[in-house]
Formats: sequence, structure tokens, C-alpha cells
Amino acid sequence: MRIRQVICARGRAGYLHLDLAAIRGGARADGGIFHGDPVTPGFRRIAEAAEILSIMLVLDDGQVAFGDCADVIFAGAAGRDRIFRPADHEADVAEHVAPLLVGRAVDDFRRNAQALDRCTFGGARLHTAIRYGVTQALLHAAALALRVPMARVLGDQYACTPATAPIPLLANCQNNDLMQLDRMILKRVELLPHAYFTSVENELGLRGEKLVAWLAAIARRVRGVGDADYRPRLHIDVYGTIGQMCSGRIGEIADYIEQLRQAAQPYPLLIESPLIAATRAAQIEAFATLRETLRAKGIAVPLIADEWCNTLEDIRAFSAAGAADYVQVKTPDLGGINNSVEAVLYCRSVGMGVCLGGTGNETDHSARICTHVGLATQPDFMLTKPGLGGDEAIMIQSNEMARTLALLSQAA
Repeated sequence: MRIRQVICARGRAGYLHLDLAAIRGGARADGGIFHGDPVTPGFRRIAEAAEILSIMLVLDDGQVAFGDCADVIFAGAAGRDRIFRPADHEADVAEHVAPLLVGRAVDDFRRNAQALDRCTFGGARLHTAIRYGVTQALLHAAALALRVPMARVLGDQYACTPATAPIPLLANCQNNDLMQLDRMILKRVELLPHAYFTSVENELGLRGEKLVAWLAAIARRVRGVGDADYRPRLHIDVYGTIGQMCSGRIGEIADYIEQLRQAAQPYPLLIESPLIAATRAAQIEAFATLRETLRAKGIAVPLIADEWCNTLEDIRAFSAAGAADYVQVKTPDLGGINNSVEAVLYCRSVGMGVCLGGTGNETDHSARICTHVGLATQPDFMLTKPGLGGDEAIMIQSNEMARTLALLSQAA
């Protein structure tokens, strides 16, 4: 089966674009917006509505495969591509991508995705969001042509065995919504609440006291609302604010993480991005030093790398340096979804923990496709998406897993 036509449509992303540098620099929050000027190149405001570009591949039998081009909430930060605006890239799709795809046979997803992801025009690669969305469409097309679930396509073409049980989910929640938290607890999500903390003064407290109290309150709420046998892992993403509060002093960062560990008891704690350095090399060095310091002090809190860990090459570098316990495979940052497949399989091969993540800016369709990537590659857990509402994302991903696992079990 071959591609007959490529059609594009602009759409809405699941959340917003936020200028992380401006927020970390002290921009004043006012509800869902921030006052001040943007800092990161490409931003027009500190908080902006995000858009996606849907890529539709019309196959020669009339079926339509599609994928959604999206980038992350904190676009342009820590080595990421500039903020994605569909209007800036539609011409690239028409002039460069469509001629590569029209007439192409779709059965061999792996070969097609590699070819698209690696191509350059004028010496530059396509924006990560374009590579992400087009390769989603190519995976969807292969599944339609082969008449099997996308997870089976990946299992066959990457020689990996798909899961036979659901992958644990990390609920991607707001940090100030008690009703949302209660719903996640009642639904027995395996990890929660993720949340996000980007301001030392407003969210951590100048001495970190606010985050300690908040985490203790989360633990109490889990005990009070959850079933007696419900034992989730608590996960928080702090976007470098702990390092900012401690002025980069590793010993102080470690001691503060111990305070957080105690506040989270009796639940295990994972911390994502406790610090953000200016370069990848500095990030790896700081993470490796912090991880060793935590071990030396007997502080059992795994570290998750996100910022500066954007590509398969980055993930390999973090792994080689022993710089993290887990990495988040942040799917839009890796460009082609084939890279996310390879990244999870690589982490598993070297014994590194891995979260198949992504962003609230994704769509229902990209979330479903990533669910198939998760089932095929079996990461330790997956981040819920799109949006930060929790309920809808859990429904989309849980139901996609249930349907796919039932189909795979019948075909076995």
C-alpha cells in the first residue's frame, strides 16, 4: 500500500506554551498568565496557547493515517527546538515532506521513519514537531496496511516483545487542585501527581518550606482517601528550582531532597530535574555528582533526567556517566517517534530506568500512538497526556492499552 496524498490541518494542542526562562527569572503569575516580557527566543508572551499541525496520509485504498505535530510546554528550553507554530511550517511540509512521501510504500515503518527523521533541507533538519507528527502518521499507515495494532508493527520491526499487562501510569496533574488529586487517588494511578514547580518563592518557598509542607499534605491525602492497599509512588517535577534555591550547592540540594523524602513517607519519592545547568555537559556532571552524594548520604530518592536529555544521543551520554536513575523519553523532543522506540529499548538494554513521557501539549491521537510505543517497548511507566487534567488522559491511555492488549492476546 502506498501514500497517494498528504493533507495538513491546524489544530489545538492539549495545553499551553510557557517561557520557562522568564518564569524562573521571576515573572509574576496572575491566574494562568504571567506579567513581564518573554525571554526565550520565539515567544511572543510568557504564556501562549499552543497549536498542533495534523498530518494526514491518504493511502491508495482511501484509508487515512494521521499524526499530530506538537512540541513541549517549555519549548526552546535546555537545548530544545524553537517554539512550534504550524503556520511557520506548513510550507516545509508541502515543499519538502510531501514529495518524499507521495508514492512511498508504507509497510516498512522503521525504514520510512528513519528516512524522514534524518533528512535535511538547506543543511537543517525539520523541526522536531514535524518529525514527530509525520512519523506518527507513518506508524499509523503501516498498521492500517498490515492490518495489525501499531504495537504489533513495532514489536515485529524492532524485534521486541509487546507487554501482556498495562504499563503503569504517572498522572500529570496540577499542583493546586485537590479535587483532581482525589480523583487520581480513587482511580489508583500508580504514580502521582507529577505537577510542576517553576518558582522558588511562590512554590518552594525561600527555604523550601512550602514544597515540604505540600508534599506532606499529598501523602496525608493519599492515606486518607486511598484504599488501604493503595501504595503509589510520589513523583514531582521541580524544573531546577531546588538547585536554584540552593545556588547549585550539591550537598545542600541532597539534604533538601532528604527533607522531601521524609515528607513523602510512607510512599517512595522520585524527583525529576532537581537542577538545570547551562549546558548538557554541566547538567550531566551535576546530576552524576548529586546522584553519588545521595548514595553516600543514604538518601533513597531516584533522580529523573529531563532537561538537556532531549535526544537518543543525550540519553546515551547520561547513561554512560551514571548521571540518572531514570530518564524521561520526552517524545516530541526526540523528533521521529522511531527515536522514542529506540531510546526506551536502549535504556532497558543498559538497565537504566525509563519513563515514556511527553507533554501536556500533545493530542488524543499522539497519546494513543505513544501508548502503542509503550506497550511495544515496556518502559517502567508512562506519563499521562494530553493536558494536565488527569482524567481524560488516563481514560485515553488506559482504554487504548486495554483494547490493544485484548487484540494482541487474541492474535497470539
